[in-house]
Amino acid sequence: MSEQKPAQHPTPLESDGLVSSDFFFLWDATPMCVLLHDAETKEILWANAAASRMLEFSITELKPLKAPDMSSPAHQYDRAIGLAWLQAAVESGHSSIEWHYRSRSGRVIPTEAIATRVRLSRGLAVMVQFRDIQRELSVQRQLDITNSYVSAIGHHASVNILVLDADGAVEYATDAALASLCIAPGQEPGRLEDRAEIHQGDTRITWDELRQSAQPVSRVRLLVRRSEGEDVWLEGTVERLEEHAGDGYLVVLQDVSDRVHADAHRAREGYRENYLARYTAMGDMAMTIAHELGQPLSAASNYLRGVTAHLDGVSNETPVTEEVRSAVGLARRQIDRAASVVTSVRSYVGHQEQDAQAADLRTIVEESSYFVRLRAKPVEVEVEVDLGDDPIMVCCERVLIGQVILNLCFNAIEELTGLEKGARRLRVQVGAGAGVGVVTVTDNGSGIAFDPFQQSFVSRPRGSGIGLVLSQRIVTRQQGSIWAKRLPDHGSEFGFALPLVTEESG
Repeated sequence: MSEQKPAQHPTPLESDGLVSSDFFFLWDATPMCVLLHDAETKEILWANAAASRMLEFSITELKPLKAPDMSSPAHQYDRAIGLAWLQAAVESGHSSIEWHYRSRSGRVIPTEAIATRVRLSRGLAVMVQFRDIQRELSVQRQLDITNSYVSAIGHHASVNILVLDADGAVEYATDAALASLCIAPGQEPGRLEDRAEIHQGDTRITWDELRQSAQPVSRVRLLVRRSEGEDVWLEGTVERLEEHAGDGYLVVLQDVSDRVHADAHRAREGYRENYLARYTAMGDMAMTIAHELGQPLSAASNYLRGVTAHLDGVSNETPVTEEVRSAVGLARRQIDRAASVVTSVRSYVGHQEQDAQAADLRTIVEESSYFVRLRAKPVEVEVEVDLGDDPIMVCCERVLIGQVILNLCFNAIEELTGLEKGARRLRVQVGAGAGVGVVTVTDNGSGIAFDPFQQSFVSRPRGSGIGLVLSQRIVTRQQGSIWAKRLPDHGSEFGFALPLVTEESG
């Protein structure tokens, strides 16, 4: 065992104005408690005033005491452990421990104790310095409790809380917030701006703009876009926290996705209802127009028939007779054509509710193709209709299914007007398979960007068709299905399927 050599002073203590007894006064004045133990026997040799006050024993009373007389009765403060701690200081020079002393009145005092080997004129000793750390332990216990509460809230509560630094990097986040931002456990959160779109009101802003608006509190909305499922909307506040190391920001959010999606759904429903109302009004107007035009067209046709009959009684030798007869014939044909169109319009818009009946899907397509070609001819769209060879019997409301065919074709024609003339082609095909009759409408246009039937409402700047939403309702109401897809090369395909008539259903 190496021994500490006595300190070598270049000059006597008196030369510094101090005497040996002054050091006892210094030790008695310090608030640090000091006990001096014999290095071999571990008996107490001396104690300063601070130690006497804490332990409530005089120096004379302390000297004969052993560890059990002045230590906590807990087993970790047994005399053997205390002796081993003091011996470790004798051997190595220093040793520290958390030791619980016990005062005369029985109060247990937790302390941080440091034992140091010293050489006195009488031989080796161990000086123990200790201080009351009860207040520190109490504070630490409160911190531990607080940390456990915060940890419990962070891991178990469904609260979206984030703490960000001045650059917008996430320094702390509850489990709920990590899940809302699609951050996997153990993954580095990074900057908030990289995880979500930041909005104030209806305006998208940057993190720096949000940070500047937090003086000290500001409202914020976050949009987290997900590759699968619906997007997540979070709404709450961001508050600036002044810290010594720089400003921090506390963000408290709640998930308002259901409310936002519900508002958007209500808005789309409003658009759809307005659209269907316009369609109903157009149907009423079409019925009125057909009715009002039908009578004058019929009267004009009768007048022309009378003129023709009158001309038949006039001598053909009259030079103008043949020309008039020809002109009247042309006029009659045009009027008959107009009357046919009006009759067809009345047939299509005048039967909003028709009982389902067995019908050949080919016949419905063939009847509809007249109007399709009528719409396609002025814009030079080439129409091909493939009806197949065999009847395809389905149970449907044939007038409404005709409306669906017209709508799909009219939409395709409108799309094709963006191509060069001579390159505009539309194909309507009827077929059957897997218990259903199928109608497909394909075009060679630019192709749809998304499936419109996945949207609650499709807004079209032009056109007065019944709309894809109503087409979907008509088909699904008749136990059918309807779809739209982008073709691999170019163009789009719209189609629907209706159950075939079977012996059981017939």
